[in-house]
Amino acid sequence: MILFGSVSFCFTVKERSFNLIQFSKVKLSVRSMASHIVGYPRMGPKRELKFALESFWDGKSSAEDLQTVAADLRSSIWKQMAAAGIKYIPSNTFSYYDQVLDTTTMLGAVPPRYNWNGGEIGFDTYFSMARGNASVPAMEMTKWFDTNYHYIVPELGPEVKFSYASHKAVNEYKEAKALGVDTVPVFVGPVSYLLLSKPAKGVEKTFDLLSLLDKILPIYKEVIAELKAAGATWIQFDEATLVKDLEAHQLQAFTKAYTDLQSACSGLNVLLATYFADVPADAFKTLTTLPGVAGYTFDLVRGEKTLDLIKSSFPSGKYLFAGVVDGRNIWANDLAGSLSVLESLEAIVGKDKLVVSTSSSLQHTAVDLVNETKLDDEIKSWLAFAAQKVVEVGALAKALAGQKDEAFFAANAAAQASRKSSPRVTNEAVQKAAAALRGSDHRRATNVSARLEAQQKKLNLPILPTTTIGSFPQTIELRRVRREYKAKKISEEEYVKAIKEEIYKVVKLQEDLDIDVLVHGEPERNDMVEYFGEQLSGFAFTANGWVQSYGSRCVKPPIIYGDVSRPKAMTVFWSTMAQEMTKRPMKGMLTGPVTILNWSFVRNDQPRFETCYQIALAIKDEVEDLEKAGITVIQIDEAALREGLPLRKAEHAFYLDWAVHSFRITNVGVQDTTQIHTHMCYSNFNDIIHSIINMDADVITIENSRSDEKLLSVFREGVKYGAGIGPGVYDIHSPRIPSTEEIHDRINKMLAVLETNILWVNPDCGLKTRKYGEVKPALENMVAAAKKLRAALASAK
Repeated sequence: MILFGSVSFCFTVKERSFNLIQFSKVKLSVRSMASHIVGYPRMGPKRELKFALESFWDGKSSAEDLQTVAADLRSSIWKQMAAAGIKYIPSNTFSYYDQVLDTTTMLGAVPPRYNWNGGEIGFDTYFSMARGNASVPAMEMTKWFDTNYHYIVPELGPEVKFSYASHKAVNEYKEAKALGVDTVPVFVGPVSYLLLSKPAKGVEKTFDLLSLLDKILPIYKEVIAELKAAGATWIQFDEATLVKDLEAHQLQAFTKAYTDLQSACSGLNVLLATYFADVPADAFKTLTTLPGVAGYTFDLVRGEKTLDLIKSSFPSGKYLFAGVVDGRNIWANDLAGSLSVLESLEAIVGKDKLVVSTSSSLQHTAVDLVNETKLDDEIKSWLAFAAQKVVEVGALAKALAGQKDEAFFAANAAAQASRKSSPRVTNEAVQKAAAALRGSDHRRATNVSARLEAQQKKLNLPILPTTTIGSFPQTIELRRVRREYKAKKISEEEYVKAIKEEIYKVVKLQEDLDIDVLVHGEPERNDMVEYFGEQLSGFAFTANGWVQSYGSRCVKPPIIYGDVSRPKAMTVFWSTMAQEMTKRPMKGMLTGPVTILNWSFVRNDQPRFETCYQIALAIKDEVEDLEKAGITVIQIDEAALREGLPLRKAEHAFYLDWAVHSFRITNVGVQDTTQIHTHMCYSNFNDIIHSIINMDADVITIENSRSDEKLLSVFREGVKYGAGIGPGVYDIHSPRIPSTEEIHDRINKMLAVLETNILWVNPDCGLKTRKYGEVKPALENMVAAAKKLRAALASAK
């Protein structure tokens, strides 16, 4: 039983085949206050959806089994919100893979290669679009705004024939209603959907995606008509692109769209949601003058300047859904501070028009703090996961309505004070070391071409050298060994022996495949950020703090609560062990400071760049220890550098300056003969290519294959890149095995724009999520393609 003031939430656990926690007995007699949740995590408190999806994909369970798990998760979420007194409860925020892909299926915008022949889109087509299949690749995946969530990018053009092909939104509204919960169906708004799309292959890159607005609005109208008939009274359109830098014609598209939808929405209250940043003044004006819109949701955590716009020009008679509870982090809300903001807004918009909300969907935070039994009580008191944030929203709404839970507010104030005064948060030596960094730009003394020459003399690599990105498949047996060691069921000696055997297997496989620069496969690592965070001071860890990254892939971000330092070496033991197994170069594998920052829940009591500099100093110590131990190639992954880029161009330069500086700090002290690699994942890099060059790495491996080789266009446009570069030659996020010919063609395209002596051959990303049955043939084909091209280049000479 969970107590909240005088309201009791009674949950009983019902065992299912996927250990599903189902709230089968919930008291729903709580009076709803003016409260709203933008969206909620889909995976379940213990990743129930992940396991159900993967079981289905592996053919171990049926579509009906998967649908049962999904329905039970949706039911538990709706009942949980109703029990907390939330008035505006979202539906259609659940997804089997991605909400943008759900919109693509609703609109019937299936690319022709999937051979869909009309009708309601089923799992076969849906998951082929998301993951690819044996004969065709998946659709492109890229970052959702500046989060670590990835969405499936719609592929559109003038020939696309849109049709109403998925009734998911209406079905889920009816499903909730049958449970006694009236919900607000949520959609990716029509304009944002088009702005987040790309021209399909064969369509001119200059094609105006907004020209398709007239073709998709009739589908939205069909859905709206069905929802009205089913009894919906509110509908939410997420138009988050309004926080970005938009041109006048893009802003006009919002006016056009909602003018067109106005009559279809007659009788419904339309809520427009924005999140992740301030809404610019011109967009705010467009947004707040749209016809037929009843209310607006604003992010008042990351969008503090939006408060000024609300105070000066919020339209009278409209609802303000005030996003004061952070949907992107795990810190407990400062309830007294939020209540003060809400009371000031109440004076502007009126008591009956103010609704307490989250700053964004809660899908970007962990699910439920109740499942964290091992976190120490002090740190736990500072936190709130999605379930607790729902309660915070409810508590603030009750307080606004004159029913303040004094005990709840007092406990919150005590936790806020404890965090500010705790000695475990501050380390003066770390603060001083980070402050001293500001006097230098931390560049290596020798330029990259001279360094590459010195490195080649030492490494003696062939042209088009082959490598992989770092991780190898994490088998069930490997996870069992790590789990048993953590639970103290096996000794350290047994653990080291098991990991050593796995490393040897990976090294031998790479040698058999004739890969040039090897990796140890990272069998000792659970996650590329968590592994390092566990060995750094200032970090805390959860048991079930999982957050969806894409599809069934979840990450468990560490929590940075205090100043960061490295008590001892973190990777030297394993890297030197692996190097002793081979005469080929063995990469030391590290995660860079910006990625550790961007893939963690970061303290919000100091600027992010200060925390990043602290992490950079810790990684610098590790780089120098690896070099001393004889590791000559060191990879410092900055997979998440691009995703931390602010959504507005005016803020880019400041972020890129400290982010790139942080990377350079890590390796400024190494010798010219030590080769520094970095790796970057799914993102649009073209607009930050000069910052990537400014990182001054010796070799960069970078995602390329799944994004239609967009990266190569930069070099076609004349950008000169003198360091080593390995644009990925195949997509590891799909189970599909590329042929030698396909990889050969990809490398040839690269050679058309890149010098032979700087090009590396590698997959797009780490191989952790793949099976050995997929990895081995794919790498065989990759090496064969590289050798075939080497032979052709040699004979051409």
